[in-house]
Amino acid sequence: MKILNVSYILQNNEVISGKSLAFEKTIVKIAPLDELLQIYPDAEVIDTPPYSIVMPGLINAHVHLEFSANKTQLTYGKFMPWLHSVIQNREDLIEGCNEAMREATHKMLISGITTFGAISSHGMDLEVAEHAKQNVVFFNEVIGSQATMADALLDDFKSRLAASESVKREGFYPGVAIHSPYSVHPALIKKAIEIAWLQKYPLSAHYMESPAERQWLDKNEGDLKPFFKEFLKQDYAVNTSKEFLELFKDVPTLFTHVVHANETEYKTLKENGHTIVHCPISNRLLGNGALSLDTIQEHKITWLCATDGLSSNYTLSLFEEMKIALFMHKDTDLLALAKSLLNSVTIDAAKALKLNTGEITEGKNADLIVLVLDDEPSKQLPIHLILHQYLISHRFINGHFIQIDE
Repeated sequence: MKILNVSYILQNNEVISGKSLAFEKTIVKIAPLDELLQIYPDAEVIDTPPYSIVMPGLINAHVHLEFSANKTQLTYGKFMPWLHSVIQNREDLIEGCNEAMREATHKMLISGITTFGAISSHGMDLEVAEHAKQNVVFFNEVIGSQATMADALLDDFKSRLAASESVKREGFYPGVAIHSPYSVHPALIKKAIEIAWLQKYPLSAHYMESPAERQWLDKNEGDLKPFFKEFLKQDYAVNTSKEFLELFKDVPTLFTHVVHANETEYKTLKENGHTIVHCPISNRLLGNGALSLDTIQEHKITWLCATDGLSSNYTLSLFEEMKIALFMHKDTDLLALAKSLLNSVTIDAAKALKLNTGEITEGKNADLIVLVLDDEPSKQLPIHLILHQYLISHRFINGHFIQIDE
């Protein structure tokens, strides 16, 4: 048993003072320090600096580790030039990527991320994810739009999924991902969704990221048309947007980006209990525009904030991602947005990923970070936490203190 002696607790965006936490793998009790010492006299007491506040560890629900070696190789500004640059530089980025992926997980840990969802296209990141200190939801991704290759692609997906299922360490969870409506044949999508549903695995998919995707799915036109003609000899999309969403009916899914969805699609997302994953920096760097948070909140759709990968970002820090979101969504009330952002990387992300974490509540896993504030917190603390990125003095994952070399 450990007792964390802190000045403040951040619980559902409210600051609680005068209480401490007793925890093992899970949070056992929240009470004044003296009371906890009477109940658990042999517990290890962990003192923290003045003005310290404990909050849930951050959850990055969508990150691609496999292209973590990128820094200046890829082309930013518009989606299609970026996509072509990924294809052109793929081999160079993959070579020696293990070190880059390990560094990426380490930097996430330094920035307070105690759980991440790894979208794995090829399985190259499995070993790194297995040995990461964080909790990991490992989303095995299926991709491929050609019907003639469907059986081989399904076998490859199943093989990678089985490899992830063989990992038995604490805090590692297999998942399933569908790349996108334009890049996966519906037969493959159906099979992958069926597996996720039967195994109760978290399910993720990219959806409506770019204007090119919108034009291709709706009219078989636009910037993706020459791409599919050149590389895959395809003249039409394998799914329409409506057909794609129908495949996920009653199977709650994390849909990433969703920048170019329409009103009908928002209604479908809400009716089926889906979640939107918002990656503001990636959307800006690839020229895809900005998600309308006000619109999806009007539809009462749960949304999360995530970083995407270093192929379309310069950082994997959720504090930095949230800061960019604060400025990107300039017409949204600042304090309300800050609170929603913090929820989106803690309690809401945990629920979407089906994890027992994301809250400072008795019975939840003790995935915690301790931040050292400059002074007594005010009602605008959610804004301050995002803007100032305070020193993180302690990190705990499943109750274990995580010692790191910064």
